[in-house]
Amino acid sequence: MLFGDEHVRRYEETDGEVGHDWQPGVPALILTTKGRKTGEDRKFPLIYQEVDGNYVIVASKGGDPKHPGWYLNLQANPEVKVQVKGDKFTARARTADDAEREKLWPVMAKVWPAYDEYQQKTDRKIPVVILERV
Repeated sequence: MLFGDEHVRRYEETDGEVGHDWQPGVPALILTTKGRKTGEDRKFPLIYQEVDGNYVIVASKGGDPKHPGWYLNLQANPEVKVQVKGDKFTARARTADDAEREKLWPVMAKVWPAYDEYQQKTDRKIPVVILERV
């Protein structure tokens, strides 16, 4: 199983042939954000689902009390780059509102059931993020 920078590298080298199917039934995309402090590109492999033509990701950080760095980055600059297999595009990231989150959370928890456990571990409301192609 691939993690972190190695996951990103292999995914990019193979246009997702290696790394898109992170585990059986668990697809991953590559999200590139601008570092909010450095302005440098930061790349993250993240579990996703396609819903209504957009890509949906979850800012879980394993149930940590703080948001993941990538989420803070996209709050500072919502324009991101996304790679899904060989498809590379620019997107605008936004946090799902409460009604959207209610609809999308079960979709994401179905592909990665640990999201429910992560939410129970933390007091923060774990954000669900929608990536809309620009």
